Amino acid sequence: MTFFINEAFAQETSMTTGTVQPGDAAPMPPPVSPWEVMGTNVLMVVILVAMFYVLLIMPQQRRMKEHNTMLKGLKRGDSVVTAGGLVGVIDKTSDASDEVVVDLGNGIKVTALRSTIQAKSDPRLKPLPVAKNEDKKPAAAKKAPAKKTASKK
Repeated sequence: MTFFINEAFAQETSMTTGTVQPGDAAPMPPPVSPWEVMGTNVLMVVILVAMFYVLLIMPQQRRMKEHNTMLKGLKRGDSVVTAGGLVGVIDKTSDASDEVVVDLGNGIKVTALRSTIQAKSDPRLKPLPVAKNEDKKPAAAKKAPAKKTASKK
């Protein structure tokens, strides 16, 4: 059953005499102290916390700051999108209250909390309407509709 045992473990080493013979196993390095292991683990945790802060917390704080600045700068006539997906124009705001009146069109006005405004719609970013050009063929090339005739039986 010695074929499962590694050859280095099967041979006796002469570490006490100080002489190394051919086939002897290499001496083992000194054991790592518990403080080195703990220091490595603490360093890994610090690196992961720093990465978490830089990749997740900082961008979220920046977005929140930009959103709060946008909410404070809302004024009458701004086109906005609410959290519910309603698109309208601000009709009335008040610095004293947290509510704004949003005109949705066709005489429909909704009172919404300022914090539910998701974004300002910039009219410069909206696509221009495409003009429908149905008359692509010249007038002479158009066919007149066929006349319907009743067949006699």
